[in-house]
Amino acid sequence: MRSLNTSRSAATNPSSRKPRIRAVQKKLAAEGVDAFLVTHLPNIFYLCGFTGSNGILSLSQSGATLFTDGRYTVQARDEAHGAASVQITKGSLLAAAAETLRRQRHRRVAFEPAHITVAQQSALDRASGGRIRWTGWHGVIESLRAVKDAHELAIMRAAAQLACDVFQQIIPFVKPGARESDLAAEIEYSMRKKGATGPSFETIIASGPRAALPHARPTSKLLRKNELVVFDLGVILGHYCSDLTRTVHLGRASSRVRRWYRAVLEAQQAARVVVRPGVTAGEVDQAVRKVLRGYRLERRFIHSTGHGLGLEVHETLRLARGEKTPLVPGNVITIEPGVYIEGVGGIRIEDDVVVTETGSEVLTTAGREFLEL
Repeated sequence: MRSLNTSRSAATNPSSRKPRIRAVQKKLAAEGVDAFLVTHLPNIFYLCGFTGSNGILSLSQSGATLFTDGRYTVQARDEAHGAASVQITKGSLLAAAAETLRRQRHRRVAFEPAHITVAQQSALDRASGGRIRWTGWHGVIESLRAVKDAHELAIMRAAAQLACDVFQQIIPFVKPGARESDLAAEIEYSMRKKGATGPSFETIIASGPRAALPHARPTSKLLRKNELVVFDLGVILGHYCSDLTRTVHLGRASSRVRRWYRAVLEAQQAARVVVRPGVTAGEVDQAVRKVLRGYRLERRFIHSTGHGLGLEVHETLRLARGEKTPLVPGNVITIEPGVYIEGVGGIRIEDDVVVTETGSEVLTTAGREFLEL
C-alpha cells in the first residue's frame, strides 16, 4: 500500500501546491503577463495536484482555474481543492479556457509552446476572437520542477530503493536459457507487487551483441553463457520516477571485458565525486569523458552522461558536453556512462543522485561490483 498512500498525499496536499502557484504568479506580475495556460499534464499535477488525463490549468495573477471534463468532476474537486477552482466543461478545453480568458478581459496570455500543437494554437486564436496576444513561455514550470522539496525527495528515495530491490530480486533468474522478454515481464510484475504504479519507461534488457544498443527493447532472445546483459529499469512511485542500470556477465568474463567494466565504473565514480552545488552539468559530463579517454574508450561512449529526473523520467538538466547550467541543491539527476562495442556488447552503470547543500546523495543503492553469474 506504500504507493497509494504516498500518491494520495502528493495529490491532495494543497499546502505544497500554493507556493508553486505563487511563484508562477510572481513571474506573471514581473513580466506584465495577465495569465498562463498550462497544458502539460505533469506540470498541471505539479501545480495543483490533478492526476486526470484531460485538463488545462489557467493561472492569473490572482487565482487558478482547472478546466476538465465531466468524467473528472469528483476527482478534480478532490485533488485540486485548495489550489485551484474547478470548471467542468463540454467540448474543447482549449476553447473553454480561451473564452474564459477573453471574458475576463485578459490581453496578454502565456502558453507552453513545447506542449501544444500548431493546430491547438490556432484554436486558441479562434476561441479568443483575436483579442488576446499569446506569448510562448519555455520551460517555466520545468525549471521549478528541477528543484525538489523534501516531500518530493522522500518519494524519490523510496522509488529508487524499490527499483534496487526489484533488480536484486531478479538476479537469481538471470542465467543461460532465460528469455529477455520473460525477465522484463518478471521485473515489471515485481514492481507492481512491491507497490509501484508501474515502470517509468519500458524496461530494457539487452544481452550479447544487443547490449551494444543503448535503448534496446527486450526480445525473445535467450541469454547465453559468456555474454554481457544490461538491465535498465525504473519505477513510478507516488507519481515520481526512478532510473537504474546495472550490467552483469554470464560466466567468467575476459580480461578485455573486465577492463571495460572497470573503465565505466571509474568514470561513474568520478562523476559522482564531482556533483555539488555550482558545478555545471557539462563539468559532470567531462569528468566521465576524462576517465574514458584515459582508457581509450571515449569514442565508445555514444550518449550524454545523464539527465534530470522527477515526475518524468527525462526532465530539465542535461548532463552533456558543454552544458553550462549549474547544479543547485534539490536537483535530482542520473549519472549513466557506458561503452558500446558493436558485435560484442555494452556496459552501462546508472545511479540516481540528488544535489545537496554540501555535495550529493546517491539514491540508488544496488551494488556496482561486477557480477559474473
